[in-house]
Amino acid sequence: MTPVHPTRHLLRAKDLIEARYRDPLDVPTLARAARLSPAHFSREFRRAFGETPHQYLLTRRLERAAALLRGTDHSVADVCFSVGLSSVGSFTTSFGRTYGMSPTAYRAMYPPAASRARVPSCLVRAWGRPLSSTFGEDSRANAV
Repeated sequence: MTPVHPTRHLLRAKDLIEARYRDPLDVPTLARAARLSPAHFSREFRRAFGETPHQYLLTRRLERAAALLRGTDHSVADVCFSVGLSSVGSFTTSFGRTYGMSPTAYRAMYPPAASRARVPSCLVRAWGRPLSSTFGEDSRANAV
């Protein structure tokens, strides 16, 4: 039997974040999914993907929030809570740091949700990814 590469275990935790980003996820929960100790998991996750598990989770939540702001007419508070964040103030601050503007200003850049044509979600996700997002995979690809 061939041993499993350690990064493969980290993908379990990454998949858990993708699937359950709305849920309260902490490092011990993610480490259990990866079958690693919390400290070792945090180190290995950062080494493999270029950001901490918390940063990765927050980035995923902010991406989903940006998509909701572009595609729905829900209030900023509803968007905040629906992506798993519990403080509108912290959400607004984090969103502003990532996207360079408040959630309200971001929404104002797009036409109302009811008046737009539908775009495939894969294109929306690719275009909506924050520029400051860092991934270990990208840095290796650019180095070659």
